[in-house]
Amino acid sequence: MAVTREGAEGLFRKYNKSESLYHHALSVEAVMKEAAARFGEDPEYWGIVGFLHDIDWEMFPEEHCHKAPELLKEIDAPEEMVHAICSHGYGLVSDVEPTLLMEKMLYTVDELTGLITATALMRPEKMKGISVKSIKKKWKDRSFAAGVNRAVIEKGCGMLGMETADIIQLAIDGITHVAQEIGLWPEEG
Repeated sequence: MAVTREGAEGLFRKYNKSESLYHHALSVEAVMKEAAARFGEDPEYWGIVGFLHDIDWEMFPEEHCHKAPELLKEIDAPEEMVHAICSHGYGLVSDVEPTLLMEKMLYTVDELTGLITATALMRPEKMKGISVKSIKKKWKDRSFAAGVNRAVIEKGCGMLGMETADIIQLAIDGITHVAQEIGLWPEEG
């Protein structure tokens, strides 16, 4: 039986109550769906992987990427999904290496969505009209969104064989799809 988006949402909500973590899950999901569509892969599947990547973060931060397999069993997540989710913490909290395209993308965009979100929150127009240039400017300021591990993003771009600017644009495009839902679109009026 395949994992459904509804099942993923139920599991996520069971173990995570933070609205900001939920918004992060939605932004990573949106970017993964955008990436899947561009690479001719399954956007729904990639999206669910992105949505569930931090399933164990809130309740089990000391076991991040290690508790996930146990939790994912509750929805009968296939082994490749579990592997992908655990691989996003490679070299930080996990020794599961991202090897598939989907895994490399998740590894790369997890941190990047944080930088883009932080940048959008500083702008009156939020995600509306945000550019690669504005993200790169904030990227250079190491005190801005200091918790964002830029080295992980760079390493991920290397794994993917993609330019940083291209990944940033892909992530901007993905997040823009959910910007209103996650509070990153200016209010009309």
